[in-house]
Amino acid sequence: MPAATLKWFFWTPHILSSHTATMFEIKSSLPTDKPAAYAELATLLQGLLTGETDFIANAANTAALIFNSLPELNWAGFYRLVAGELVLGPFQGKPACVRLQLGKGVCGTSAQQRKTVLVPDVHAFPGHIACDAASRSEIVIPVIKNGQLLGVLDLDSPQHGRFDAADQEGLERLVAIFVTAVKI
Repeated sequence: MPAATLKWFFWTPHILSSHTATMFEIKSSLPTDKPAAYAELATLLQGLLTGETDFIANAANTAALIFNSLPELNWAGFYRLVAGELVLGPFQGKPACVRLQLGKGVCGTSAQQRKTVLVPDVHAFPGHIACDAASRSEIVIPVIKNGQLLGVLDLDSPQHGRFDAADQEGLERLVAIFVTAVKI
């Protein structure tokens, strides 16, 4: 599907009162151009994570922002590296596989290789682990801080070929913002 036909949704800050935190609501008035949309999403994520350093809190908000902003997703979330395996972290979507081995499936491959893995057709990926039978494409970005692998950001789509180089670049930028915000 051409990028111009995708419907992008973004969150915009909204002050409720001087005694409450900044809240966010969905708006649909952002660019349909992927690089411009990801640039705006990066600005919003930066603002959302400012002042918070907790991994779980920031992962939860990052996953929620991505899932509710990007079109054609059926899952967005984190797996954390715990004792040599990937363990389910904050996510949005259907229930997911809880533990994944390094080097197995798209997430484990990304973590082991420490590089983004973009899969246009998950059924063509050797050893794909199907946590949701509806997923057709996937992109996984490793989360690395100071040379230490913390986990991965995983996005799934029911659309074949949903992710491309523009998504990879934009999502890697979002992960960089996340990594900068968290304290390990």
